[in-house]
Amino acid sequence: MSTNAIRMGAALTTRRSLLKAGLGFGAVGLLTPIAAPRVWAKTYPSMGTYPEGVQGKSVFAAGLFPLTGPYAAMGHDEQRSLELVVEHLNNGSKVTEAIPSLRKGGGVLGKKIEFGIADTQTQPDPAVQAATRFISENKAVVMTSAVSSAVAVALDELAQRKKVINMAATTASNATTGKNCERFGFRLMADNYMLSHALAPVLTKQLGRNLKAAYLVPDYTFGTSLYKSLTAAFGKYGWTVASEQLAPLGTTDFTSYLLDIANSGADVMFNETAGADSVTSTKQAIQFGIMKKMKYVIPLFSGFAGKDLGPDVLEGLYGTEPWWWGEQDQYPLAKYFVADFEKKFNYKPRFPAANVYNSMILWADAVERAGTFYPPEVIKALESEQKVDTVAGKVWFRAADHQGVSPVPVLQGKSKSEMNGSEDFFKTVEVVPGEQLMQPIDETGCHMPAIEAA
Repeated sequence: MSTNAIRMGAALTTRRSLLKAGLGFGAVGLLTPIAAPRVWAKTYPSMGTYPEGVQGKSVFAAGLFPLTGPYAAMGHDEQRSLELVVEHLNNGSKVTEAIPSLRKGGGVLGKKIEFGIADTQTQPDPAVQAATRFISENKAVVMTSAVSSAVAVALDELAQRKKVINMAATTASNATTGKNCERFGFRLMADNYMLSHALAPVLTKQLGRNLKAAYLVPDYTFGTSLYKSLTAAFGKYGWTVASEQLAPLGTTDFTSYLLDIANSGADVMFNETAGADSVTSTKQAIQFGIMKKMKYVIPLFSGFAGKDLGPDVLEGLYGTEPWWWGEQDQYPLAKYFVADFEKKFNYKPRFPAANVYNSMILWADAVERAGTFYPPEVIKALESEQKVDTVAGKVWFRAADHQGVSPVPVLQGKSKSEMNGSEDFFKTVEVVPGEQLMQPIDETGCHMPAIEAA
């Protein structure tokens, strides 16, 4: 089957149709290396898609993103970033030129990267089915995926069974690298523990101690994990729970939950929902007058919250993001990334795009340092805790649980008068180094399986 026409269930996804939509497959090609041909010193046994998936002139990367459903905007951001990072790895860029292992361009270990994408529909089953097809039909050597933590956990489990590395880009549930940690799964994005412990001291300084908080919680692993992390982090400052409202993912009418919160006597409301759910629930919260009754916090701003809600709503609101494009003034590589992304896609990248880009950079760096695509050697390289320059500064994975160590910016919404351009929605209050936010490993629940474990 051609890699430029990959069947996704009943629909045929083609390179031409995706390019029309600004999506697409990676370029196919061969670069004649300037250096002498590479000679591998070791012969490794078969594992996963190795060696079958690396015997040609190219290797295949699978992108599994929510292109429909409540997280679709973030999924498209991720998909576009995969297209850009593959272009950069294949052809070179100012970002890759700054990373010693990737400076030469020409793909990874002299092999160009091809890629395909599939819509996870924000559901584990479609994600696993699509990933399985990429592995069996295209011999994918790496996957990058998620937005939904439930999808990330399911794909990490598949990665462990199939022995194909999954770089879970956008997933915040503590379980991803906690009780559900897998040897073939890596998560770069700051988890809920990190996000909550970055936010708590800053918000307590601004609002005070011993406050009552109400929580609107997405009823799945991301939301319940964030609730647990927030209540623990703010509990250290005397904050208590006035209300906890669990809402299913994809809820369109939040009336019953918001009425309870409005009458809870809370000083602060935490809206944990994300994507389209965050926009919908925030607009309904305004209608119920909640923002006039209590402080309103979005602990994890969705990538497109600014565009969808606007400065009139966001002004003064606190929250976090794993990365914000305004950090280009702090990290040199971020400036190159933002410029290339905006030139290609006509808007500034959001944190899901940065997550995918950095995850693939770290994977490519690990393959180059390992000198082979053989999964155990690549995993060892990723577990070496080698710090790599990325668009979020120097980042790496903790070996014990494969949690990414990356900084967390605490943000506040700008007023219209403060904005410098139509996408300049947030100002950075503080950037907290990732190494200060890591959950103690013995509290994570991670019992890392052996490489050979099913």
